[in-house]
Amino acid sequence: MSLDVYLSVVQPVEIYEANITHNLGGMAKAAELYTVLWRPEEREIALAWQLVEPLKAGLAALKADPEKFRAMNPTNGWGAYENLVKFVEEYLAACEANPDAEVRVSR
Repeated sequence: MSLDVYLSVVQPVEIYEANITHNLGGMAKAAELYTVLWRPEEREIALAWQLVEPLKAGLAALKADPEKFRAMNPTNGWGAYENLVKFVEEYLAACEANPDAEVRVSR
């Protein structure tokens, strides 16, 4: 007979990170993505699965009228419609692949 003992600690591990310019905030607002992306806590979003449907809806809005959103490209050249679409697509894929991941943002 023997005794085995173990001590374990669960450490948070970042599994996805991305950055996008705030210059695209107006475009995100127009696609109803601003609070989802920049202020998820205001929508009581804490886990990645909670982002899936809002991101899908915002992405659909962006893709439904590209010219409307391209007209909102920042005049200073920092950020563009295509950047926001790619950002949302990749974030959505990460949320779908990791539904139980904790959502954190830094503004």
